[in-house]
Amino acid sequence: MLFLYLQVLNPFYVFQAFTLTLWLSQGYIEYSVAIIILSIISIVLSVYDLRQQSVKLHNLVEDHNKVQVTVMVKDKGLQKLESHLLVPGDTLILPGKTSLPCDAILIDGSCVVTEGMLTGESIPVTKTPLPHTENTVAWKSHSLEDYRKHVLFCGTEVIQVKPSGQGPVRAVVLQTGYNTAKGDLVRSILYPRPLNFKLYNDAFKFIVFLAFLGIVGFFYALGVYMYHGVSPRDTATMALLLLTVTVPPVLPAALTTGIVYAQKRLKKKKIFCISPQRINMCGQINLVCFDKTGTLTEDGLDLWGTVPTADNCFQEVNSFASGKALPWGPLCAAMTSCHSLILLNGTIQGDPLDLKMFEGTAWIMEDCDADYRTFGMPGSNIIIKPGPKASWSPVEAIAILRQFPFSSSLQRMSVVAQVAGEDHFHVYMKGAPEMLAKFCKSETVPKNFPQELRKYTIQGFRVIAFAHKGLKMKKLSEVENLARWKKVESDLTFLGLLIMENRLKKESKPVLKELHEACIRTVMITGDNLQTAITVAKNSEMIPGGSQVILVEANEPEDFVPASVTWQLVENQENGPEKNETCVNIGNSSVPDGARGSCYHFAMSGKSYQVIFQHFNSLLPKILVNGTIFARMSPGQKSSLIEEFQKLNYYVGMCGDGANDCGALKMAHAGISLSEQEASVASPFTSKIANIACVPHLIREGRAALVSSFGVFKYLTMYGIIQLIGASLLYWQLQLFGNYQYLMQDVAITLMVCLTMSSTHAYPKLAPYRPAGQLLSPPLLLSVFLNTCFTCIVQICAFLYVKQQPWYCEVYRYSKCFLDNQSNFSMNMSLERNGTENATLIPGSVLSFESTTLWPLTTINCITAAFIFSKGKPFRKPIYTNYIFSFLLISALGLTVFILFSDFQDIYRGMEFIPTLTSWRVSILVAALTQFCVAFLVEDFILQNRKLWLWIKKEFGFYSKSQYRHWQKTLAEDSTWPPTNRTDYSGDGENGFYINRGYESPEQIPKAKLELEGQTTEQHFWTRL
Repeated sequence: MLFLYLQVLNPFYVFQAFTLTLWLSQGYIEYSVAIIILSIISIVLSVYDLRQQSVKLHNLVEDHNKVQVTVMVKDKGLQKLESHLLVPGDTLILPGKTSLPCDAILIDGSCVVTEGMLTGESIPVTKTPLPHTENTVAWKSHSLEDYRKHVLFCGTEVIQVKPSGQGPVRAVVLQTGYNTAKGDLVRSILYPRPLNFKLYNDAFKFIVFLAFLGIVGFFYALGVYMYHGVSPRDTATMALLLLTVTVPPVLPAALTTGIVYAQKRLKKKKIFCISPQRINMCGQINLVCFDKTGTLTEDGLDLWGTVPTADNCFQEVNSFASGKALPWGPLCAAMTSCHSLILLNGTIQGDPLDLKMFEGTAWIMEDCDADYRTFGMPGSNIIIKPGPKASWSPVEAIAILRQFPFSSSLQRMSVVAQVAGEDHFHVYMKGAPEMLAKFCKSETVPKNFPQELRKYTIQGFRVIAFAHKGLKMKKLSEVENLARWKKVESDLTFLGLLIMENRLKKESKPVLKELHEACIRTVMITGDNLQTAITVAKNSEMIPGGSQVILVEANEPEDFVPASVTWQLVENQENGPEKNETCVNIGNSSVPDGARGSCYHFAMSGKSYQVIFQHFNSLLPKILVNGTIFARMSPGQKSSLIEEFQKLNYYVGMCGDGANDCGALKMAHAGISLSEQEASVASPFTSKIANIACVPHLIREGRAALVSSFGVFKYLTMYGIIQLIGASLLYWQLQLFGNYQYLMQDVAITLMVCLTMSSTHAYPKLAPYRPAGQLLSPPLLLSVFLNTCFTCIVQICAFLYVKQQPWYCEVYRYSKCFLDNQSNFSMNMSLERNGTENATLIPGSVLSFESTTLWPLTTINCITAAFIFSKGKPFRKPIYTNYIFSFLLISALGLTVFILFSDFQDIYRGMEFIPTLTSWRVSILVAALTQFCVAFLVEDFILQNRKLWLWIKKEFGFYSKSQYRHWQKTLAEDSTWPPTNRTDYSGDGENGFYINRGYESPEQIPKAKLELEGQTTEQHFWTRL
């Protein structure tokens, strides 16, 4: 009942109820009943939909309240209770497969969970216990790794637990109810982030404008009826009727039809949407960010080879292409042990990279049985041993005792393992080569490490480095309490590199080319190596051949050396500049003129991005307008980067496939998750087809939906104005249109047209420009204004000209001018004019030559307006491809012409018309068609002429207000930009510090606001620009 109550009290339905009451009081029963039926259907469907959503949401919330959990109670031991009784601080025992009813932090043992509902990623995630520490630092801060690796979130499923040697797996309750991650999810559904889209604000302004026209009509009707001395009751009634004409009753339904049709078409392409209002916003996207691995490139990685080290030197490459088994050695041992794979129901599951790496060793994974326990291995751990196809190994088995999971922010993972028969332990680490080298003894890292790494990354390979060290401790309990950053990840020995080939998906290159031809910027945001990202960008033609790539490397201040940023031109371009290009000297180098503007691309790492964020904030927008490659980016940095693009007034799309992209997917105007699930709360859009072909599909449908919304709005605006002008002219003589005349226009034409106008499919090719993003734009306002003028001219001329006809007479309520046929038309008309000179006007008359003349004009005008505003190319297919809409238009026009030229008494009596001469009817049709031709030519060749409007903007000095346009223009005029082969230093110290509220990662900038000359840091940032 609450949903019904709230829906009925919607301001539009309240206004509609007021309108229907007036119409019923005037005998407009048929039309009123039709609108009542439509309104009831609309309300019932809305209430049903809201009810269904409410039930699903209620079930989503209530599911975790009924879970039976085991809790440790002081002095009482273990107790079972329902999860809704949990409070923060309770200690949970995790027995095995279960659903988490709260947010809890793991303190003993480890477990594997699936977080698909929260992140959209189906890969199991390993959770490790919070490291023990004696200090009093907050638990989120004292661990270098992402604290989320220790937290079990409400709503996720525990699929496997691994107790430690100290008892069962235990976790302490952190949050319950709406304070949990699931509670955040529910809140995001109930109260989604408001869409700052100008279309919806402009739509409200337009409705206010239509209401204003209605008020003007109201006072006009009051004046006319009061002038003729009509009773106050009739005067008020007729004035209120004119007030209701301008706001069409079908407005709410019509405005959402474009989105509904687009959503259905997207669903057929396996693209699902949880936020339909964002579909219109997709039509404005002009920048798309892509993750690399799994998005632009294949999920699965092909093993290319290994490069082991010995005596501080790289050895020969062991190629997997030879078909030989990987030879045993420290690097092979690291590859078999250092991963996050799990054994679930006899199947190895985990990250695709880890799976491929493990398969390359030809080792197998088993649960620990009695035979291995004789070696002192704990029974809950996974055992790795050589498979039938593995090369000879002196090791019988390896047990993984402790795992420090991979973190995007740390760019590494580590494990503690034990070889069967040994009484000591081993540490193996894998991760980004640049990061891992920092934790190794310098004497074990080959001197040519940077050159060797570049050798492979520049070819587009994905490179993983490995390291190892032995632990002298002998007790398993000591391993359980190891601190990651003190005992484990320090003083390691560099073992070598694993080279993996990450092939482009076959759809990536064509899609990027299509977006490039549509003048939509593409950007890569990845956690992978910078050189690898640049190579993939070149291979995919995200960076076109011949373009210059400038590496931006920034460093934190050290001692007395301020922060610095180095600009280095990447050498050995595949397609160098042409010989005839002139050069502009910049610093110690030169960049050809052809490389300026969009022909140069900045590439940087997440570390450099953060330094520039802090110390070179004035450079940030300059870099972003031509930044294409952002590598080694943490999840928080990805979200921050999206927000910075939005500050430059880009409409940003983000396409990714992993949990690391969740923040960026939510931050973007249109986040597209490549996931097997139909819908994920991680992003507004989800594509079950795991390639980027969904991006142009979504943009095309967004453009079509946006253009449809504009067309419907223009049509409904003109529809209200057309009826207002016609009704106002009739009011001048205290007349009005008849009930069936309104019924024909409102239901048989306008309602059907509005419900089908938006069903035209999107045009298959993306245009190199976007549709208008706001209703209050000069072309649209001028279109409405000119069409209003054409309507006024035609209707006023017809209204005045009919009075000049020799057969015209003022028709009264009980006139005998309505004749059974047209044969005795002239004789009776002459008699009528002579016999009614002193008659008194009766308010509310329908039968008149004026209404008989104006109705076909207004009706045909409504039909032709629908045709004119249903523009096809370049954003939608031609109108004739919309078969239902075309059929309805032709049928409506045919029916109107039939009524106009028919001489059937029943039709004329029912429609309340007066027979006229055939020549006059032809004149009406010619006038309507002339108006159509003029309006069509003006709309198509002037108002929709993009070249003409661009010329007008140029001649009158109108420029885009977008920040990125401003920076592009400024930088194009700056002969010293872009800088190359030089280093700049920060000269403002901490005064250049800038905080982005959207930035959040374990290594994030402190969020304290600095007062800079009386300004917040945000204000200071833009002031400095």
